[in-house]
Amino acid sequence: MASSLLSRVPTTSTNTMSFSSSLNNNLPFPSRRLSLTSPFPTKPNRKIPTIQAKIREIFMPALSSTMTEGKIVSWIKSEGDVLSKGESVVVVESDKADMDVETFYDGILAAIVVAEGEVAPVGAAIGLLAETEDDVAEAKSRASSKSSSTSPPPPSPPSDIQPTSSPSSSPVKPSSTSPPTVSEGPKKTVLTPHAKKLAKQHKVNIESIVGTGPHGRITPADIESAAGVSPSSKSVSQISNVAPSAPVSSSSSPPPKASPSAPSFPEIPGSTIVPFTTMQSAVSKNMVESLSVPTFRVGYPMKTDALDALYEKMNFDRFQVKPKGVTMTALLAKAAAMALAQHPVVNSSCKDGKSFTYNSSINIAVAVAINGGLITPVLQDADKLDLYLLSQKWKELVEKARSKQLQPHEYNSGTFTLSNLGMFGVDRFDAILPPGQGAIMAVGASKPTVVTDEDGYFSVKNEMLVNVTADHRVIYGADLASFLKTFAKIIENPESLTL
Repeated sequence: MASSLLSRVPTTSTNTMSFSSSLNNNLPFPSRRLSLTSPFPTKPNRKIPTIQAKIREIFMPALSSTMTEGKIVSWIKSEGDVLSKGESVVVVESDKADMDVETFYDGILAAIVVAEGEVAPVGAAIGLLAETEDDVAEAKSRASSKSSSTSPPPPSPPSDIQPTSSPSSSPVKPSSTSPPTVSEGPKKTVLTPHAKKLAKQHKVNIESIVGTGPHGRITPADIESAAGVSPSSKSVSQISNVAPSAPVSSSSSPPPKASPSAPSFPEIPGSTIVPFTTMQSAVSKNMVESLSVPTFRVGYPMKTDALDALYEKMNFDRFQVKPKGVTMTALLAKAAAMALAQHPVVNSSCKDGKSFTYNSSINIAVAVAINGGLITPVLQDADKLDLYLLSQKWKELVEKARSKQLQPHEYNSGTFTLSNLGMFGVDRFDAILPPGQGAIMAVGASKPTVVTDEDGYFSVKNEMLVNVTADHRVIYGADLASFLKTFAKIIENPESLTL
């Protein structure tokens, strides 16, 4: 490394460049040697940069497009351990899975900034990596300064001071409590999505705001206080104590606007409040986001006697009961993929509100309930896989989902979602459209139903009801009806699934 660095020093020197450019055309040897034979005296003030040991920060990575913060599940390495490039250091819980985070450099894990069980925003430093043992002490002191700077100031001084006669001294106190939270050097500005929206709405420069959230994170209250509108209830109470004359009347109007966003409900005796996990928070965010999409629903009944017979035939031998592993989920996913191939508009989506996004791949995401949340593993290119390979792939995805080991591309690349509650005996239900997709299919249970044929004769057939929720901006009623008709033909005549 030193040799490569020294070889680049002459090329960056202005004296060498000017000298070589004037004599390079007349001399046959490379211009790099001109500095050694230069007739002009060289000044000793040109310093060759020395290689200094570095202390690098291990940042909280963004493990998915929707991840804003992560929770430290466990540290694989301890302080003082020697790390190699590509070695797993820490396990981070994202909004969908637990993933190992690797280091990109060799060094020593000098200090752990964020302990196990704690949460840090994306981009925040969670650990410090020292290049040599001599820098471990400096890294530890830097980590202690980071923890002390991010710790919130004690709330006792503002409450003990009761301003009575000096109104000029009271505004100085709140302003003196905020500067100590300023970090030592330039850091990445981290703010919540709602705070980012408020900053754009009120045209507030986020670089000039000091966040009061965890690890200096900018909250919506910080944006509102900087814009001078809609202060929080805590700030309203402080203002009312300091200046009860004119400011009270001006700040008394905003609180009714804040009450609808956070309604207060009466507490029920014996109830327990349990905060959302990271996955539950992501599910809640996606469900709220889906409410902004104009959707409609279409139901379609279809007979499943032939599909049930194919399932029995493919899973059990003739002479002994031996399962072959073809699941009903794989059959439904394969049928949906084949129908989507004939109706590509149902496999499309609207992501910007102005255009269609036609997906070249048919990736079927299937909803799976796991402990503490919901996740949708994706069967990629489901229309190109046979049933046995599709079933094997599905079993692997379910195992990884339940152990929270799915990679991001294995749960966020779906183009169409399938939700099946038939195994619980549910005959019909409506599914909520996931953000970024055009349609989701809700499959109910197959139950014996009295039906009539074309001649009017009654018979008992197994029938299931399928409801599809679709984005009406890109998918219309006729498109969805044609897709369901094709899907029903495949289900009622499933021989094509084995081809």
